[in-house]
Amino acid sequence: ADLSVEECCDKGVEWATKNRMCASLPLISESRECSMTQVQCCRSQLEQQSCSDGVEFANVREECDSHLAKNSTCEAEYFKTCCYCCLLGKAAQDQGQSCEPNPKIGYQCGIVFRTCCGKGQEGIDLSISDYAPKKEPVEISKEELDQEDPYLHDGCRGGGPCSQQCRDTGSSYVCSCFVGYQLQPDGITCEDINECITGTHNCGIGQTCVNTLGSFRCQRDTSCGTGYELTDDSRCKDIDECETGTHNCPPDFICQNTPGSFRCRPKLQCMSGFIQDALGNCIDINECLSTNMPCPAGQICINTDGSFTCQRISPSCGRGYHLNEDGTRCVDVDECSSSNHPCGEGHICINAPGNYRCECKAGYTFDVISRTCIDINECRRYPGRLCAHKCENTPGSYYCTCTMGFKLSADGRSCEDLNECESNPCSQECANVYGSYQCYCRRGFQLSDIDGISCEDIDECALPTGGHICSFRCLNIPGSFQCTCPSTGYRLAPNARNCQDIDECVAESHNCSFNETCFNIQGGFRCLSLECPENYRKSGDTVRLEKTDTIRCIKSCRPNDVSCLLDPVHTISHTVISLPTFREFTRPEEIIFLRAITPTYPANQADIIFDITEGNLRDSFDIIKRYMDGMTVGVVRQVRPIIGPFHAILKLEMNYVMGGVVSHRNIVNVHIFVSEYWF
Repeated sequence: ADLSVEECCDKGVEWATKNRMCASLPLISESRECSMTQVQCCRSQLEQQSCSDGVEFANVREECDSHLAKNSTCEAEYFKTCCYCCLLGKAAQDQGQSCEPNPKIGYQCGIVFRTCCGKGQEGIDLSISDYAPKKEPVEISKEELDQEDPYLHDGCRGGGPCSQQCRDTGSSYVCSCFVGYQLQPDGITCEDINECITGTHNCGIGQTCVNTLGSFRCQRDTSCGTGYELTDDSRCKDIDECETGTHNCPPDFICQNTPGSFRCRPKLQCMSGFIQDALGNCIDINECLSTNMPCPAGQICINTDGSFTCQRISPSCGRGYHLNEDGTRCVDVDECSSSNHPCGEGHICINAPGNYRCECKAGYTFDVISRTCIDINECRRYPGRLCAHKCENTPGSYYCTCTMGFKLSADGRSCEDLNECESNPCSQECANVYGSYQCYCRRGFQLSDIDGISCEDIDECALPTGGHICSFRCLNIPGSFQCTCPSTGYRLAPNARNCQDIDECVAESHNCSFNETCFNIQGGFRCLSLECPENYRKSGDTVRLEKTDTIRCIKSCRPNDVSCLLDPVHTISHTVISLPTFREFTRPEEIIFLRAITPTYPANQADIIFDITEGNLRDSFDIIKRYMDGMTVGVVRQVRPIIGPFHAILKLEMNYVMGGVVSHRNIVNVHIFVSEYWF
């Protein structure tokens, strides 16, 4: 039997509501009219559902872009149109404008515009402004009024009586609700569905369902803790700091992941005669300094790498030299002729006076610990600078590869996109669709409303938030923007917004010589030769902090050296400090604290005197004495503003005075660098 048009339409609506698609719609009749009716009603219902989702998304999220990137189907176009039109209506409401849209935006968009704009404006007449000049009333015929306002007789005008969605049927109207809401018995208002109470949520064990307007979210009952991260299925997963590179192990250490943390293990195990320091370096044990004299009387102990030798008392030679056969002079030690091959097999050893060097071929570097030439991983050393997409390391070299959808360019580094469009009808990007094409713009551009083909650049730096997206300077470029940093000493952070100081000492991009020590400062580095003077040696408690570097030399007198023993100077320290340029200098800034322990002298005779003896240019610093926790502390303060770049070397003295005589003195040389910028 032939089916009525209403029955054919109901089947199409039922299929769209249940499956949210019309691609595989089963036709219930061989009648051409019934098939067309069924398909059209299915598409109309699908369009209405997508439009309802778009309006709901705009009301809840206040934006549309995060959903638009998921697909490019026709349903997504319906979703985008209604979401954009709803945002336009809400914007008109917030700005106090009329809820009557421009007829050029289209009939369907106009209905959504009025629906979203009309919320909260019932009973408010925006047709005539309170500030508009009064005009004489003019009689307008019904035909002229209909031409001026084509939506005058629309039952859903201004949102209609419905609380969410309204559809004008000509003689009446029908109200409907967004997804996540249900229509009330009055047929007008909509109420949120509490999925947590109805049990229609999908939260798992260990999660709590939290109801939201039109939806719900699953919240984990307990946090994961340090060293773990929460997965998409609300499970705690250990963070592999070694794989992600978030560990702080030095280069000579191997990172070993542990549940919730990691460990740093030295790469090299020292041989007999060596001891390993806290940084993993193998340091030779000087057996000649032990309390048990290893050599008999009449002979002198000479320390060697990993051991020692005993020779009759004769001129002592430094490292890299030894006495000749008759013991009268020091001659160079040819390390390259030794049987242990200091450079390793397959490498060239070149002897030099008192030393030697090893040369490696291009693409390799010499490892002083393993004494072998190891491959340079160019991809890790220069990330993002060699290849456009992927960099693959090879022994002595590297090669570039591209991700899917790209091919390697002729230069072997860049990647070219495979353009699927035969022609280029669009100004930027083209996507083929059956029977036509679609133009779209790259990020940072917007499609022109005039021709729908051209792309117009968006000036991100001129937006209201443009001055805050970059920490230093924002530079607009076609289709995007770039944050820049000072020309030297800084680089752009991984977030491409902030500026980070370049630690040239760690990156080994400095030009310090072998006898100099590299010290990082804000915006640059300094090469300083901070060696201990005669009769002093470096202390084992030398520390390296984040913004300060300290080298401490303690007195080490030779036996029977009376003048050295009587010298009141016991320690000489070298400290490097990097300070910012204080833009608003309102009070003295305390930068250095010298803590002293009072010697065991009577309190009425001993005193500690702090003084700045050299380098206090323009009297920018002073030093005061303070008592803290039973200790005497010398506090160095910056008392005047200093505009970087600036470098000063302060020589501080800490004198222990007893009976007017200095019995003990510590000297601290402070290298102060003031940077021009500070981020």
